[in-house]
Amino acid sequence: MRRSLLVSALVLALAGCQSAPAPRVAPEAAPQPAAAPAVESPAAHDNLNALAWMQAAEEYRLATGQTYRAALAQLDRAIKTPDWDALVPSERANPPDGLPPAVIFDIDETVLDNSPYQARLLRDGGFYEETTWDAWVREEKAKPIPGALEFARAAAARGVTLFYVSNRAVHLDEPTLANLRAAGFPVDDNTRFLGLGHFVEGCEQIGTEKGCRRQLVGRTHRVLMQFGDQIGDMVTIEANNPAGRMAALEPYLGWFGERWWVLPNPTYGSWEPALFNNAWSLPEAERRRMKYDALDYAE
Repeated sequence: MRRSLLVSALVLALAGCQSAPAPRVAPEAAPQPAAAPAVESPAAHDNLNALAWMQAAEEYRLATGQTYRAALAQLDRAIKTPDWDALVPSERANPPDGLPPAVIFDIDETVLDNSPYQARLLRDGGFYEETTWDAWVREEKAKPIPGALEFARAAAARGVTLFYVSNRAVHLDEPTLANLRAAGFPVDDNTRFLGLGHFVEGCEQIGTEKGCRRQLVGRTHRVLMQFGDQIGDMVTIEANNPAGRMAALEPYLGWFGERWWVLPNPTYGSWEPALFNNAWSLPEAERRRMKYDALDYAE
């Protein structure tokens, strides 16, 4: 009996030991990945997509190239048609009959590509100003717009005089002409560059409009074609607002793709300030709001 009680006690004692929870050992903490260094995002800029398209998209090169190829296909017909003239009547001071043929080019974003200058402004958070623009022009690094050089050379080979009517200031004539020549454009005479500030006797200059300079070309030449990235490169805009711009071009819609040729330029131009009443003095955020207001939401 005593032995039986001792065995029972021993069994109960062992059972108690087995039911006791084992002590927990805290697991070693897993190593945490180091925090990634903060990367500063580029500042938002209205011109980013436009510049990226001009510099990287094949579609841009195709668009400019097809414009100049289509113009070249029309050029021989224009030369052979005596009454073919690309000046509006108000800028034609004398009959074009018998005058030697000419073509008028704008320069910037029409024959020369200044997108690297604009890319610098975007990178540096800056905006256009005369000091940085003059410095860029003096670098003489602008490359030809795709298609422009081929057309210019073909026109010159046919005996067509090329005029470069630009709103580059006249004091930039030397680097401008040097850049054009370095890029391969025919420039047979320094007087072929007619910059902003060029005085035209007998014609009243209206702001930065090119009407007087176009009239000057027309005094000695029959203008076959005009090339530009702005409506104002072909005709004077009396009021730079959507209605005024349409009024300027509407009588001549049939000339586009025949006598007048427009190059794509989404980066700048008179179309932009027309959306905010030409009020560059407004804060950038307010100008942007007005551009948003000008969008069509089809609602």
